[in-house]
Amino acid sequence: MYKFPIFTGAALAALVSLATSVAAQMPPKQVGVIKAEVQDVPRIVTLPGRSVAASSTAIRPRVSGIVTEILYEPGRPIEAGTPMFRIDDITYQTNVAAAAAQVAGAEAKVTEAQAAFSRTEQLVGSGSTQAQVESARAALDQARAGQDSARASLTLAQAQLAWTTVTSPLSGVASVSAASIGDLVTEGQADAMATVTQLDPIEVDMYEPSSRFLSVMDDITDGTLRLNDQLNATLTLENGRTYQGKGALVAPGVTVSTSTGSIDTRFRFDNPDNMILPGMFLRGQIDLGITQAILVSQSATSRDKLGNLSAWVVVDGKVSQRDLTENGSYQQQWIVTAGLEGGDMVVVDGLTGLSEGAEVVPVPVSFDANGVVREAAPDADAPDAEIQAEMPTEASSDASATE
Repeated sequence: MYKFPIFTGAALAALVSLATSVAAQMPPKQVGVIKAEVQDVPRIVTLPGRSVAASSTAIRPRVSGIVTEILYEPGRPIEAGTPMFRIDDITYQTNVAAAAAQVAGAEAKVTEAQAAFSRTEQLVGSGSTQAQVESARAALDQARAGQDSARASLTLAQAQLAWTTVTSPLSGVASVSAASIGDLVTEGQADAMATVTQLDPIEVDMYEPSSRFLSVMDDITDGTLRLNDQLNATLTLENGRTYQGKGALVAPGVTVSTSTGSIDTRFRFDNPDNMILPGMFLRGQIDLGITQAILVSQSATSRDKLGNLSAWVVVDGKVSQRDLTENGSYQQQWIVTAGLEGGDMVVVDGLTGLSEGAEVVPVPVSFDANGVVREAAPDADAPDAEIQAEMPTEASSDASATE
């Protein structure tokens, strides 16, 4: 009754012994490695952004009246000064005529007062007194003041008549009209008759966490980042396409949002095809400058539960895990500023099953244009014979299997 468990225990012991023997005879695992190199790396930060119109205006009437015509096509580009609405102008034409008549009357009074003053001045000492001269001069000044007032009233009446044709103050794209023919509009009303939005150029607000801003300032201060003379930005659209065009800095952020803790920086982009519309969410890439760092493929690294970045390196034929400090990414590679040194052999292929101190056979590899690991071409300073000497042959493998 007790022979079965005894036999099972003996079998398990034999299997463990056999597995240990086989593991001891297995050759070291081959891993693909790339030599770490310190190089000049563009420091590019990726930030969320949202597009805003460079200029947008609400069209409101400057005079009151009935809308008689809508003179534009919604959704079509218009130039500054283009007529958009026409308001009934009968009242304003009458005001211009009345103001013109007042100007004519004022000019006649000036002419009369000028003649009276001239006569009185000529007769001083014979037919008039100095007091009469002063009185005539005052009458002339009063007539001239009346003339100026009448001319000002005429100018205002003419302006109000011109305002019955509502024009766009800027170039852009006009919205659908909120007013219809026959509607009564009033001077200074709150509701806009339409809006005109300038789409070219377009501006994009990019939001950077204040902590990253401080990190960049520290890098500039200690000399690890050489800032570009001019900051430019590129965009990635919502569909993943890269926008063809670079943006120039309009205004750096000077305040931190109390709700998001981010700094708002604005860039301006040419938008000739109106591809970017106000309110779109975008991703912006800002080229800050150049930093000295090591590029490590993101596929060759891993993060623990706390988010710490690490990679495997080969030292004296054994693998060791290194903690890395990264400062952003560039072309699917981490910009590593600490944790690696130039010349370190970084494992980029064959990462599965690695453990600290395990013996491995490093094989030089490279990445192709698609980011796929390929075996590196033999180096002139490292003959194939040396590489082959480190790698087990098929004969030795077969012998081990036979044993």
